[in-house]
Amino acid sequence: MALIKIRGLTRSYRTETVSVDALRGIDLEINRGGFVAIMGSSGSGKSTLMNILGCLDRPTRGDYFLENSNVGQLSRDQLAKLRNQTIGFVFQNFHLLPRTSALENVELPLLYSKEKPSWKELHRRAREALDIVGLADRANHTPSELSGGQQQRVAIARALVTRPSILLADEPTGNLDSRTSLEIIDIFQHLNREGLTIVMVTHETDIARFAERVIVMRDGLIQSDRNIKPLSAITALANWENQQEDTKTREIQSNG
Repeated sequence: MALIKIRGLTRSYRTETVSVDALRGIDLEINRGGFVAIMGSSGSGKSTLMNILGCLDRPTRGDYFLENSNVGQLSRDQLAKLRNQTIGFVFQNFHLLPRTSALENVELPLLYSKEKPSWKELHRRAREALDIVGLADRANHTPSELSGGQQQRVAIARALVTRPSILLADEPTGNLDSRTSLEIIDIFQHLNREGLTIVMVTHETDIARFAERVIVMRDGLIQSDRNIKPLSAITALANWENQQEDTKTREIQSNG
């Protein structure tokens, strides 16, 4: 069943002297429970598409249906409600409040929620989200006291706390080392197995291979769209650790 349905989507940016067609008539469906990677070079339109999917921008023409709602017909307040209740966002640069604890960062989306949960429920759900990403023991730490990978885990927990239908991840491993990237992708695969729909923008082919569907964009159009057999992040992580151990062993032997 399609969670996202797009028909004839275009997005144009115009000034007095320049006209740029970032998207040039895209048709796309993403099923509930899918894990999709969107790739493309700079200027391909992938970031524009992600912004529209996240209801952060509106198309110039065409229709975008999210959970059967025609996004283009929603008011600003309705869009804000849809973003808060349906979409979780994860960004490359984390966007955490620097002087605020991990727990308080995760609680933020609920403060703007129409649910208006009690403080007890607010804390419970934030701790539950931190537990999902393996950071329950870091709840009272500020971002400066956390590694880059831990900060991204907090950002994922913040995206999950509203219990969204879809997670939009924009270059989520762009600022992380190889091991930490695999740990983050392992979390995504776990969440996806639990039924969460994930759409991830990445420029890294090695990261895209952990999704089950890869869409490549070029010049505002979908160049290719194919289903693949995803690699297992936990297996890749084990292989990476074995390679590191082998490298250390060879170095010791060579120095001996």
